[in-house]
Amino acid sequence: MQEMTNRADEGEPETPLINENLGTRPGSKYLRPIEVISAALMACILVLLFVGIMTRYFLNMPIIWIEEAASLCFIWLSMLGAAIAIDRNEHLRLTLFTLMMPDRIRNFVEAFALIVVMTFLGGLLPVAMEYAITEWQITTATLHLPGTVRAAAIPVGFCLMLLIAAVYAVKTYNWKHLLVSALIMAAIGGILWVASPALISLGSPSLVLFLIVFVFGSLAAGVPIAFCFGIGTLSYLAFGTHVPVYVMIGRIDEGMSGVVLLSVPIFVLLGCVLDSTGMGRAIVGFLSTVLGHIKGGMSYVLLASLFIVSGISGSKVSDMATVAPALFPEMKRRGNKPPQMIALLATGAAMADTVPPSIILIVMGSVAGISIAALFTSGLMIAVVLLIALAILARWHARHEDMSSVKRAPLSLMWRMLLVAGPALLLPFMIRFAVTDGIATATEVSTIAVLYSLLIGAVLYGGISFRKIYAMLVETSALTGAILLILGTALAMAWAITQAGVAQKLALLMSDMPGGWISFMALSIVVFVILGCVLEGLPAIVLVSPLLFPIARGLGIHDVHYAMVMVTAMNIGLMAPPIGIGFYLACKIGGEPPDRAIGAIWPYLLALCGGVIVIAFFPWLSTFLL
Repeated sequence: MQEMTNRADEGEPETPLINENLGTRPGSKYLRPIEVISAALMACILVLLFVGIMTRYFLNMPIIWIEEAASLCFIWLSMLGAAIAIDRNEHLRLTLFTLMMPDRIRNFVEAFALIVVMTFLGGLLPVAMEYAITEWQITTATLHLPGTVRAAAIPVGFCLMLLIAAVYAVKTYNWKHLLVSALIMAAIGGILWVASPALISLGSPSLVLFLIVFVFGSLAAGVPIAFCFGIGTLSYLAFGTHVPVYVMIGRIDEGMSGVVLLSVPIFVLLGCVLDSTGMGRAIVGFLSTVLGHIKGGMSYVLLASLFIVSGISGSKVSDMATVAPALFPEMKRRGNKPPQMIALLATGAAMADTVPPSIILIVMGSVAGISIAALFTSGLMIAVVLLIALAILARWHARHEDMSSVKRAPLSLMWRMLLVAGPALLLPFMIRFAVTDGIATATEVSTIAVLYSLLIGAVLYGGISFRKIYAMLVETSALTGAILLILGTALAMAWAITQAGVAQKLALLMSDMPGGWISFMALSIVVFVILGCVLEGLPAIVLVSPLLFPIARGLGIHDVHYAMVMVTAMNIGLMAPPIGIGFYLACKIGGEPPDRAIGAIWPYLLALCGGVIVIAFFPWLSTFLL
C-alpha cells in the first residue's frame, strides 16, 4: 500500500505510493515537544478509561466526568497527531499516477499538491479560529469548562500542519515550482470568484466541478485523501453556495469527536503492542504445529492466523506484517511460489477486515449509526464465509505441494506451543465476546486488551522497553490523526452533497431501478469495488455511508447486511491491481515485485467476489446471529 522511493541522496522528495506506517520519513527534531505532548495525551486517555472501568464495574461508583475528559484529550490527540503525520509523511495519499511521470514533472506535481494542502489549511484556519472563539459561550456538561478548551485543538492543529507543510516545501522543492503552483492556485481562486454567481445559480450540477474534478484531480496529483475531500468541500461552499464556510468546521468537529471513535487509537496501539511483544508470532507458531503437516497446511495456517490475529490488532497492516515473515520461509521451502503467497496474503487480509475488532467496522458504526456489537457479531460470520472460499482455492493450488520431508509435530510440542500462545489466543475471544454480548463497550474492551497485552508481554514475551512504548504512543497519535482527519473532512463533504440535494436525487434514481433491492445491491457492489480501488476502505466508507444507507433502508435492506456487503466489496477493490493500494502493501511486506504477483491474485479475488455475491443475496448470513 505504499512503496517508498527514497531519493534523498539525489536531492529529490520522497514519493510513497500510499502511506500506512511503512517507509515514512523520520519526524523532525523540532516537533519533539508535540510528540511528547501527543504521547502524554494517549497515555492519559488510557489511564482515564481504565479508571472509569474500575470505578464503574468493580466499585459501582462511576465517575461521570471521565468520558468527557477522555474526549477532550482525544480531539487534541487527533489534531496534534495529524500534524505529526504531516511531518512524517504518513497521511494516506495515492501516488500511483505521479510515479508514472518523468522526474521533472513529478516534482512539480508534488510541489503543487503541497500548495493545495497549504491552501486548504490557510483558507480554513481563520474560520477555525472564529469557531473556537465562539465556543467560549458553551460550557461542557460535567467539567464545566469553556467549549474553547476543546475546540481550540482544531485551529492549533491546522496552524501546526500549515507551518510544517510550509517548512517542508521550502526545504524540499524548487522555489520556481512552488511559485508557479501558488500562481496557478491563485488563478483558479480568481476564476472561481468571478464565476461564483453563475456557479451558485447553476445549483447542484456545480458539484461536478468541485467534488468530482477538484477532488479526483487532487487525488491523482498525490494530495493526501483528507485534504482532497477538504479542498473540494471548501471550494464548493465558498464559491458554489451561499452557505458560510463556518459550517464546515462544525461538520469536521462533529466527525472527529464521536465518543465511540475513542476505541480507534486504543486498537491502533493494541496492534503496535501485538507486533512488539511477539504475541502474534506465538499464535502463528502454534497453528503451524497443528496444521503444518497436511497438504496446503501452511496456506491454512496463513488464513487462520490472519483470522485470529485480526481479532487483536484491528489493522490489515499489522495482520500482514505479523503473519508473512513467520510463514513465508516455510511455504517457500515446500514449493509454494511467492506470487501465490502474496495473493493469499492480500486476499486473506481483505477477508479478515470484517473480523472484530475491525477499525473499519468501528468507524462505520459511528458514521451510519449502527450498533458496533451487531457489526462485530455479523462480521465474524461473514469472515468465515470468505475464509472457506479462500481455503478451498488454496487447497486446490496446493495439490502438487511437496510433503515428503514434512512430519507431524509431536503432541508434546503442540502442548508446549499452546502454553506459549494460550494467553495471546485468549485475547481475540475476550474482545469479541465482551463486545458482542454487551458486557462492555468497544472502547472499554480495547483499553483492557492493551493493558492485558502489556502485562502478558512483560511476563511471557520479554516485555517492551519504555523507549519502545513511547515510540508506539507517538505512532498511534500520528495514525489516529490521519484517520480522524479523513473522517472529519469526508463527513463535511458528505454533508455538502446531502445539502445540495444529490442524496435525494440519487435515492429517487436508485429506488426506481427495475429489480428492486436486488438491482440496488448489485450496483452497490460494483460502486464499492471501484471506490475501494480509488479511495481505500476507510475514506470511501465515511463518504458514501451517509448517502447510501438511507436508500438501502428504504428498500428494506438490513443495515448490518448492507454494511457487510459494503466492507467486503471495498476490500476486494482495495486488493485489486493495478490501482488497489492494499495489493502493493502485500507485495512490499512479502518482498515480491508487484508485476510478478499481479497475475496470481485474480483467482483469489474471484473467490472473494463469489463470497460477496453469496453474502449479498443471502441476507440471513449477516443477520441470523443478531
